[in-house]
Amino acid sequence: MSTSTRFLRLLSLLQTHRYWSGDELADRLDVSLRTVRRDIDRLRDLGYPVQADRGVGGGYQLASGTALPPLVLDDEEAVALVAALQSTVHGGSSALAEAALRAMGKVLPVLPARLRKRAQALTASTVPLNSWSSAPDPVDPAVLVAFAQACRDNERIAFDYKDAKGTKSSRRVEPVQLVNVGNRFYLVAFDLDRDDWRSFRVDRAQNASPRALRFIPRPVPGGDAAGFVRAGLRGSGQPGVSARVYANAEKLEPLIGRWFEIQQIDGDSCLVRTENMDLRWAAFGLAMSEAKVSEVHPTELRALLDSWISNIGPSQESCEMQQKTS
Repeated sequence: MSTSTRFLRLLSLLQTHRYWSGDELADRLDVSLRTVRRDIDRLRDLGYPVQADRGVGGGYQLASGTALPPLVLDDEEAVALVAALQSTVHGGSSALAEAALRAMGKVLPVLPARLRKRAQALTASTVPLNSWSSAPDPVDPAVLVAFAQACRDNERIAFDYKDAKGTKSSRRVEPVQLVNVGNRFYLVAFDLDRDDWRSFRVDRAQNASPRALRFIPRPVPGGDAAGFVRAGLRGSGQPGVSARVYANAEKLEPLIGRWFEIQQIDGDSCLVRTENMDLRWAAFGLAMSEAKVSEVHPTELRALLDSWISNIGPSQESCEMQQKTS
């Protein structure tokens, strides 16, 4: 085992956050105890807070530090990390999803191709229990990260795309922003070959390739990428969802603004709308409003909400009221 390989192996063992005796580490690394101590000193010189406890039950352990040190992951850990991050991108809160996407941007570029394929296979073949949304088509995490980085860096990018009718094409675009609608991501970009703005479903994109050509961002039509995507979905003929929610827009925005367009009707209620969303996901979003809901469309969504209420059954308070009035 080379010195660099041994050094990384030692760091990987310590990152399990268990105590290792010097003899155990020497046996795992097939070196002398003196070499282990020397390597531990090198780790400390590099800023890793390695604790050493003497006596029975003592040993070496990597302590928690004030900053996250560089991580060393084996193949299984790397695949699990990417799969977990992608799951968070799709199902976490807005802040968590953005953080997970940034983390993927750091992990994927240094991941070997064989591990990227394993991570994609794991994500595509796994369905979460009790998911409120129907599973969308699998998104290539490498494409999602490439789009996010191109938006951040104002860099042109090319990719292969298949539209709703199954027609395949190659696109060259100036990407502006990723928009999350329900359980799908859309890329808002200026299409250079069509000389017009477009929104692309990320799960329909493949082989994203940055062009190393920077550009000055153009203003998005209407000044709002999310509004541009919503307008496109509204005009696509896809079934829409709407409801009247009895709360003000300021309260609703942090609760359901990620999924719904919110319009204040009066001082007591708002109209919320969205397009191209699975009804179970829409019902979950309305429930997250924590407010009274009426004028729900379409009728299938009303029926779904009614079924949820009937399945939950009456509350304890309702039962007590019924007993008092009987």
